[in-house]
Amino acid sequence: MTPTFRQTVRGMRDFLPEEARRLRFIEQAARETARLYGYEEIITPVIEHYELLAAKIGEENRRRMYVFEDMGGRRVALRPEFTASIARVVATKLQSAPKPLRLFSVGSLYRYDEPQFGRYREFWQANFELFGSSMPEADAETIFLTESFLKRIGLRSYWFKVGHVGVLRGIFEHEGIDEETQNSIMQRLDKKETEDALRIIEESSPSKACLEAVKGLLGTSGRDSAKIVARMREIVKGYPKAIEAVENLDEILGLLKTGGVEAEIRLEAGFARGLEYYTGMIHEVYVPEMEIAVGGGGRYDKLVEVFGGGSTPAVGVAMGMDRLSIALEKQGATAVSGPPMRLLVIPVERSMLGEAFKVASMLREEGFSAEIETMGRSVTRALSDADRRGIAFTVIIGPKEIAEGKVVLRDMARREQITVKLDELPERLRG
Repeated sequence: MTPTFRQTVRGMRDFLPEEARRLRFIEQAARETARLYGYEEIITPVIEHYELLAAKIGEENRRRMYVFEDMGGRRVALRPEFTASIARVVATKLQSAPKPLRLFSVGSLYRYDEPQFGRYREFWQANFELFGSSMPEADAETIFLTESFLKRIGLRSYWFKVGHVGVLRGIFEHEGIDEETQNSIMQRLDKKETEDALRIIEESSPSKACLEAVKGLLGTSGRDSAKIVARMREIVKGYPKAIEAVENLDEILGLLKTGGVEAEIRLEAGFARGLEYYTGMIHEVYVPEMEIAVGGGGRYDKLVEVFGGGSTPAVGVAMGMDRLSIALEKQGATAVSGPPMRLLVIPVERSMLGEAFKVASMLREEGFSAEIETMGRSVTRALSDADRRGIAFTVIIGPKEIAEGKVVLRDMARREQITVKLDELPERLRG
């Protein structure tokens, strides 16, 4: 029987070179997108106090946190998402920073989910948060930013699902349904457990108009935003806060249209997400090849206050790097760069090792990936191994050539070699 320590812990993964390269490619694209949109990076701890992370993450996610007691007796947890940590930083260390405040984070997160396609217990996200603006243009920016990022990584086909939690919450508040019950309802809706959600509403003794409005919203979705918004206005006409939310959503959609978002937008009037802190527009992004979202976000105007900060409206979006990596693979995207051209420097005898190190160092300074033959192989065996490992060129260092300021350059694919002056070697390789 294979010892368990020879396998990864369930839900965790090893990233082999190609997978790691694709993940880092996505990370670099996220960093460049952050730079272009003016988002500055902050780095927060992987471990936080349990109370911080559990505050508004939602019942389902609280159950799936990695929670433990440290050696000091403190109850702590591995972060299951970035937003709570970033809101803590804003509430404590950046409260007086000029607004809007645009912040970017990237790294690993942890949830004890059941491992399945596109879902892991350790997963990677790129996170963008904008603090200080309650204006619809801030909400719209998160979608423009998402589209820019997806274009940058080379994703060819994707679409947005958009909604507004303020519509449903506006109805519930008007009916006197308490926040805890609202959260339970939204959790069920997020998991597509519509019947359970309606049962919880019915147990709250709502009016007939409330039930009709909620059912009407749940049955209203489509690609024609103007038509869907008009229908939503009709459904919620007796609920002032819900009406206000619909108008806010309409303004955001108008900015997306006039601003030139290219992706298809599907409006879902009864859309809900599991995180309890959302207060306004929410969205997710999908690709045709996968049934799970590759990213999503929304507005959360009260979270900074929960952590002791002043009133600070906020909106953000998180992109699932693991899922985007799968999506790129499924779409056959070619934007992911392969490994750099690899060179192997081979001394013909051990007395040439010092010269080989000098040549390899020179090549690296010129930007080439240069390895040294470190196995003590003969030239013939070293060339055979280089061929097997996909080395593009070998540089052979011999006493006679070095004495003349030259090396032997071998093209492994063409099986051709020439003698080159050492100071001309980089230009020859660039070609």
